[in-house]
Amino acid sequence: MKNSEEWNRYKRPPSEQEYSEDVSQLRHGLNVKPTREELNHLSKACCRLWELDLNRLLPGKDYRIECGQGKKVYQKGDMASENLFSWLKDDILHRPTYSRFCALLDNYNPRQGYKELVTQQDKNEEAAFIEEIARSAPIKYLHQYLVLKGITSQDQKDFKKMLASLWFDLYGRGGCSGSSSAFEHVFVGEIKGRCRGENEVTGFHNWIQFYLEESKGNVDYQGYIFPRTCGDLPDSEMQLLTIQFEWHGLLKSVSSTLVGVSPEFEIALYTLCFFAGEENNHVHVGPYALNIKCYRMGVNKIGSAFPVAEQ
Repeated sequence: MKNSEEWNRYKRPPSEQEYSEDVSQLRHGLNVKPTREELNHLSKACCRLWELDLNRLLPGKDYRIECGQGKKVYQKGDMASENLFSWLKDDILHRPTYSRFCALLDNYNPRQGYKELVTQQDKNEEAAFIEEIARSAPIKYLHQYLVLKGITSQDQKDFKKMLASLWFDLYGRGGCSGSSSAFEHVFVGEIKGRCRGENEVTGFHNWIQFYLEESKGNVDYQGYIFPRTCGDLPDSEMQLLTIQFEWHGLLKSVSSTLVGVSPEFEIALYTLCFFAGEENNHVHVGPYALNIKCYRMGVNKIGSAFPVAEQ
């Protein structure tokens, strides 16, 4: 089945769709309850999320990247003759949470300042995505964490409604109301018009969107960004990348992304930092020391969220 045919099924009302079994039913003994230490230390909670990402890909086994050459942020010129992604295993984008995530990516006008048109089919895709990831270990852990912190309700329906609102409710950006959302900015990317008539790419921190847009010829990978201090240079095994690229011919001078992580992991990680952290969240995620930047839009919306490698 072609991807587009599969994704079209998600346009049906959520109650008419089929979902994966709950991970706690499939894996007996899976513990998604936060410890006292994790509740007191955000970094410990982020490490636990990494461990619970049962859907994370393995470099070399599930995908292959070619990092090319490095450059400073201000340097011009393409330092990568090849695509960043040289190969992705055929079945990856058919996995339930990955497939439903991909179905959402074409629901947006990337130009800031244009009001988004949200159809009922778009809403169906959003609700079905939330329903699917709610069955995964990272989101179950997130729910328990926020309940124990007194941030959200124990009721599953209320929790899923909160998640959907946080990520998909529209807000104003670029001088137009209803023109952006947390999901669009963080995962899809936006094109921002500047006062001199120049444009630039903002957001766009997701590796799946990068892979899909690169495979269509819309993204031109231009090399990785050198670390600020001497350290390990990225290779094909690295799952935290700081890179430069063009999207539709427009530059994203520096962008950081976690490669191979699942959609449910990223939703859980950024939601956790939004509610339990601050603007700068210095944490460890697996083997990586990160600052999870989490910017607010108003009081209760995510303006942007992304990882920055700590030196």
